Amino acid sequence: MKRGLFFGIIGAAGLVAGALFIFVGQTKVSPEAIQSSVIRSPDLVDRAWKLPVAATFGMDLTWQTNASRCGPASIANAFRSVGEEETTEAEVLDGTGMCWTGLCIIGLTLDELAELAQMKTERKVSVLRDLTAEQFHEHMKRANDPGRRYVINFARMTIFGSGSGHHSPIGGYLEAEDMVFVLDVNENYRPWLIERERLFLAMDTLDGDKKRGLLLIE
Repeated sequence: MKRGLFFGIIGAAGLVAGALFIFVGQTKVSPEAIQSSVIRSPDLVDRAWKLPVAATFGMDLTWQTNASRCGPASIANAFRSVGEEETTEAEVLDGTGMCWTGLCIIGLTLDELAELAQMKTERKVSVLRDLTAEQFHEHMKRANDPGRRYVINFARMTIFGSGSGHHSPIGGYLEAEDMVFVLDVNENYRPWLIERERLFLAMDTLDGDKKRGLLLIE
């Protein structure tokens, strides 16, 4: 192997490792912050799992395999709930050219996630961005529709006090309590409930020069 190529490979590997180190460092949230920032009342969570869409997940999620792959994990779980064939991160990513190193360096944007999902399904995939609080509320009212799956892109910082952007499926909406059930694909967090307004504020943030938002599969 030529010396230049060898050092080029080593350098690229170093960049990947460095990016992952930075990314993981930015996403760390203490267990105490996780526990105190969201709602995990056993009665409410039990009710949430019985909602029409949440029930299709079977009270079971496949966790993301590393800190950068919350997007593919969210798609895989959503696909499983509607009976699609690609129900693992690897199957969702296979043949797409995305995250080919095993990492989705600094994560996928909402647009990239929509592109990935559309490659693997004949269902309609839409990006819902720049929503008002009222529009978000209307979509949450439809989050219990078995023909729809929402994946939300939000900033953990807004909810937990630290952490970066994240994707996870929405399991449904408890309308009387005005709470959204987030099926967090990170095993350290697991599914949780949160007031709709707080989740909207976490979604209504910038990822680069674009707002975060919802991915709708129908």
